Amino acid sequence: MFKTPMFSIRNTLFLRLIFTFLLILTPLIILGVYLYQWSIHTAREDIAKTAASQTTFYLTDLENEIERIKLLQFGLLEDEDLNKLTLLWDRMGVIEKTDKINSLRNRLYLVQNSSKYIKEVSVYINPIGRVISSVDGVSPLVKTLYDSVLSVYGSRNTRIIEWKDGLYLSAAKPSGSPKGQPLFIVEIELDQQTLTDALAQFNTYSGSGSLLLSANGGIQLASGSVASFMKEASMYVAQKKNAGDYGEARSFGGQRYYTIFAGSDKLDMAIYRFIPSEVIRKPLDKFYTWAWLFAAAALVIVAIYAMSTYKFIHKPLLRLVKSFRRVENGDLEQVITHESKDEFGYLYSRFNQMVANLRSLIDQAYRQKLMVQRSELKQLQSQINPHFLFNSLFILNTMARTGDTERVEQFTIQLGEYFRFVTRSASDEISLEQEIHHARTYTDIQLLRFSRRIRARFEDLPMEAAQAKVPRLIVQPIIENAFEHSLERKEEKGLIVVRFVNVADEFRIIIEDNGDDLSEEKLVELSKSLANRDEYAETTGMVNIHRRLTITYGDRGGVRVARSELGGLQVTLHFPWEGQSDVPIADR
Repeated sequence: MFKTPMFSIRNTLFLRLIFTFLLILTPLIILGVYLYQWSIHTAREDIAKTAASQTTFYLTDLENEIERIKLLQFGLLEDEDLNKLTLLWDRMGVIEKTDKINSLRNRLYLVQNSSKYIKEVSVYINPIGRVISSVDGVSPLVKTLYDSVLSVYGSRNTRIIEWKDGLYLSAAKPSGSPKGQPLFIVEIELDQQTLTDALAQFNTYSGSGSLLLSANGGIQLASGSVASFMKEASMYVAQKKNAGDYGEARSFGGQRYYTIFAGSDKLDMAIYRFIPSEVIRKPLDKFYTWAWLFAAAALVIVAIYAMSTYKFIHKPLLRLVKSFRRVENGDLEQVITHESKDEFGYLYSRFNQMVANLRSLIDQAYRQKLMVQRSELKQLQSQINPHFLFNSLFILNTMARTGDTERVEQFTIQLGEYFRFVTRSASDEISLEQEIHHARTYTDIQLLRFSRRIRARFEDLPMEAAQAKVPRLIVQPIIENAFEHSLERKEEKGLIVVRFVNVADEFRIIIEDNGDDLSEEKLVELSKSLANRDEYAETTGMVNIHRRLTITYGDRGGVRVARSELGGLQVTLHFPWEGQSDVPIADR
């Protein structure tokens, strides 16, 4: 970097980048971070104090209202009509009873209307077996209901009680006996809907919400946005013990909120306010003037940085990237010139040298690969022809030795046709129709010998695949293998089937027989031989054909073996295929 034959310190881009980067970022980052942190902290503290003060004031007012309601409740304990109904019920006449009940109902109704937080006032009078309600009137007192009331309320006459998904205040009139049941119980049910509506007054910010929780979490009243994530919010506040635990914003329902807490020991309740974090940013409006000043100064600096970066970095780098893309698309004639003696000058010269070397290596590798593949194809094909000649002479010798002179002429004609096919063309590829015809000729030759115990069935070759180009001698050796290793040993009913299948973008030739001597060990061993990629391994028979197909078509071509439904071996030749008869398969 300091002094090399390529460039010197005054030409390097490193110092220019460092200087420009520090010039732009250092003052802006320091000032921006300071202003942001200070503003957010100040806004958060102000909003939190205001929200906590409002919530505490409301809870204090609610405590006073509950205390007033309790005083009215205790006043009912001394109500003259209520006590007379309880103690003198049996001595009253019907008219007097009715008059006292109506008077008591009016008193209960007045207590209910004395506060918006009261939903219903009820009196459970055990001695007369009646329940008198400001809403439902007079009804019989069921013993099980009264026992439940006693078990729930007990002696907790100073606390709000959670029962049957509601909030209640209770007061009992003692009977005078230490262990006796109360004469009656005054029950006041608080209106949860009114409490929920009261929470709405805290939703002064857009998107905010409020949550009222009882001491044990049995009662949960939500207002505003909290209703959409109340369960998640309840689990969160249950982990917090006091107001100091709420400091950082937390995500609820896909949005971040700050939580404000205020609780009441007298009511055993707490109110949690959830304020969106965006609200905290509103006090930043006062800094708009400063922001514009900083923006103007930053704009000048950024303009200088942009021009220098574009001239010294972006433009040369963009040129190099475009050249690389052209090379990726196959254009190897790219040459980049650069006048400055900086890092890009070095990169451009190395790029030009790399492209030149790449052209030379690609040309050399391409030619070498073609030569190797063609040589290997010729070598593999030459291994097949002598093998079949040996087997053909063996068949002819067998027929002559057995005196089967009538079919010798037919056999020699078919044999001549077979070898004329093998020797008449030096082409590596032929049409699929010619290859299948050659396989049929071979099969007919074999059937002359085994006609009494072996049959063969060829399905019709699809017309669209007839002229597709394929390597020579890929079907006949498979049929030869079936005769030699399986069908020759069958006493009767030997069968070999050749069929064709079109599957998506692949064409398959399937050769299968009903030989009964194919063990699982032989099938596994054959599969391993086909999967062996050792280029020095023996390549004869089926492995030979597999190698030729993979060389011609790549991994999409080749030979697969499996157990046939006929009972013997099933061999499948795979070819890439697009269903166009005028396009060679090998070119697809």
